[in-house]
Amino acid sequence: MSSKVKKIISYEDFDSLDIRIGTIISAVHFKNAIKPAYQLLIDFGSLGELKSSAQITELYLPEKLIGKQIVAAINIGQIKILNFTSQCLVLGVSSIKGVSLLEPNLKIQNGSLVV
Repeated sequence: MSSKVKKIISYEDFDSLDIRIGTIISAVHFKNAIKPAYQLLIDFGSLGELKSSAQITELYLPEKLIGKQIVAAINIGQIKILNFTSQCLVLGVSSIKGVSLLEPNLKIQNGSLVV
């Protein structure tokens, strides 16, 4: 956990992030990953399904993730991690117990824009 403020960015830079609500439809252990992680498939409604690698194994079991709504940045580009291509970044909060996912407190339509 970092207690320092990161570099100040412009509002326009922040506003360029496309942060959406999605529902996890599949979660499996990411075998061979250097740090423990899951490979997720996330439904973003009319925007389609995207894959993500998420280091959230300390607080979540794969079967408990199915159907969970999450918050993710979907326009950050793709990153290849071993033999897996991550297409979005699932957002969470780092704590001493592990990463806790950001999630809406009400059922929200998949693909909804976080404002």
